[in-house]
Amino acid sequence: MTNEQWNGLLAVLRGEEVRPQPVGFIIDCPWLPGWFGVEISHYLASETLWFEANRRAIQEFPDVWFLPGFWSEFGMCTEPSAFGARCLFPRDEFPFAEKVIHDLGQIPDLPQPDPATAGLLPFMLHRLRWARPRLEALGHQIRFSVSRGPLNVASFLMGATEFLMALKTDPEAVHALLRRVTDFLQGWHALQRATFPSIDGRFVLDDVVGFLSEADFLEFGFPYLKELFAAEVTVKFFHNDAPCAVSVRHYSACGINLFNPGMQTPLNELRALAGPALTLMGNIPPRDVLARGTPADVREAVERLRADMEDDPRLILSCGGGMPPGVSTENIRAFVSAARE
Repeated sequence: MTNEQWNGLLAVLRGEEVRPQPVGFIIDCPWLPGWFGVEISHYLASETLWFEANRRAIQEFPDVWFLPGFWSEFGMCTEPSAFGARCLFPRDEFPFAEKVIHDLGQIPDLPQPDPATAGLLPFMLHRLRWARPRLEALGHQIRFSVSRGPLNVASFLMGATEFLMALKTDPEAVHALLRRVTDFLQGWHALQRATFPSIDGRFVLDDVVGFLSEADFLEFGFPYLKELFAAEVTVKFFHNDAPCAVSVRHYSACGINLFNPGMQTPLNELRALAGPALTLMGNIPPRDVLARGTPADVREAVERLRADMEDDPRLILSCGGGMPPGVSTENIRAFVSAARE
């Protein structure tokens, strides 16, 4: 993000009126490679292709806030790789990490990874070090440390079904796993921030939160997210595009001040649940409207969202979740145009 964009984001978080209406999108490997015209594996493997795809996006859409911006990542393999997960990289499909925990008895022997040396993490940092002077020459800064959340990482290490079942059958083992994963994530975020002092935001993505009841969220999600968002940074950004109606009321108490939800609950209803202090970033349908709709469909959805959220200063117009595959340049332009009117 540029200094102007970052200052605009901080103004929105303070509840100040920002005009024109801010537009922001989370962009990473589900959208950028296809839009840029390369295979996913090539995008992830090549520093140059990765950088050029991100550069083209910020130049094609200068009025859009791309969050976190120049996201160095290897899809869902990033954090599980530090725990020894076998990572699969098909040529033009999303990468996938195989589980490493086949029995709950393995949890006490799980390694405590050093983020400076474990898995794919050093390569993520190397890419950002290489890119830093190049993106700064474009007027941008590295603003966020980034990770998947504790439940998301744990579900990859165990398998999603096995993890959710263990919440009920062996909660002590699950807490032990979440403790280990959260400690690792704290170290990973700290390393990112120590490497790039321009970081003043923490971005955590955890869709598994959306599969929990409110009681289970308060036991297994809330305390670990609260630890992660206790960091001394200005922007505390959370993404969960699974259902969030039972958990969103607790996000501000976690320390979260910016939230990107899915499309399951209308944004005006989420505002009533979340309270006035949480900045919302959403949430027109990502696949059926932004990716598969016409520019007229996109414009209509944005206009409807603006009408529903009239005079809400803590709002960044976006889609429900990250930018999905297949979104065209024309549809993004229609989105920005509708937001500017």
